[in-house]
Amino acid sequence: MAKYLADPKIGIVGIGSDAPEELLTNADLERIVDTSDQWIVERTGIRTRRIANSKTTTSMLASRAALRALEDAGVDPGDVDLIVVGTATPDMLFPSTGCLVQRDIGATRAAAFDLAAACTGFIYGLNVAAGMIRNGTHDTALVIGAETLTKITDFEDRSTCVLFGDGAGAAVLRRVENGSGIVSTRIKSDGTLGEMLMMPGGGSLHPPSHATVDARLHYIKMSGNNVFKSAVKSMADIVQTGLDDAGLTAADVDLFVPHQANARIIEATAKKLAFPTEKVFMNVDRYGNTSAASIPIAIDEARQTGRLERGDMVAAVAFGAGFTWGSVIFEY
Repeated sequence: MAKYLADPKIGIVGIGSDAPEELLTNADLERIVDTSDQWIVERTGIRTRRIANSKTTTSMLASRAALRALEDAGVDPGDVDLIVVGTATPDMLFPSTGCLVQRDIGATRAAAFDLAAACTGFIYGLNVAAGMIRNGTHDTALVIGAETLTKITDFEDRSTCVLFGDGAGAAVLRRVENGSGIVSTRIKSDGTLGEMLMMPGGGSLHPPSHATVDARLHYIKMSGNNVFKSAVKSMADIVQTGLDDAGLTAADVDLFVPHQANARIIEATAKKLAFPTEKVFMNVDRYGNTSAASIPIAIDEARQTGRLERGDMVAAVAFGAGFTWGSVIFEY
């Protein structure tokens, strides 16, 4: 039996999101690289993505999403005592984006830190925050996934520049009554496959220099076909494990919220899990891959559009660089 079936239950009591207003369309990309709207849509399902301007940082998007989640939960920022930010694009290496969010929203009581699990960052964050609430050290947590991926996208690489967008999503976690909340969460990784999806420059391996900039090492590098194959199998397996933990089946799930990386990956994963199309939430066509932000943005949009209501059982899953992957099963 999964530990998340035990009391006390931890649940999402508020959700919010934010994305830049500026759109980057497939037509725009046709003018930048050798590509076409048809090629992009057929291979990814993406038509537009949000793009942050030069003055917009990850912490700005994260803070706006956090305030909306707090408003949704009816929680004052001063009551937050934990902030976990999943991001691959922090404002800077230090201080953490979490600390910048804490400052900007006035969460003066909170411990704050960043968590690096790439596209799986939000689910990793839910796992960590729920455990910290459960062990009694914290009461109210903000878990945020926030990215400005277009700032590390190589717009000379036609295979990757069509994929990524910017945005942020946040969830407020607290203890909830029995019968709701998180019923299972699983996280995994495989570091032997890390070279398939990485940004080589900027760390201790390739510190910033003229040479690393000239070699374009500060941009995302990806082996797309290998990532596709690993993502589908890993996401399907870990969702099934989560359902087994909770004693549930696909039929018990009201909404499946997969990481919004690629429509073909989403469709293949849903098929392996026997989720019908009407239970699968997809907005990758309008946002692109927003990495750690994709799941909370999708959950918030599902709620706003009536696809998600209180009492619904949700299965969410993500896969990202590392490789990392994880699932969470929760009653909203």
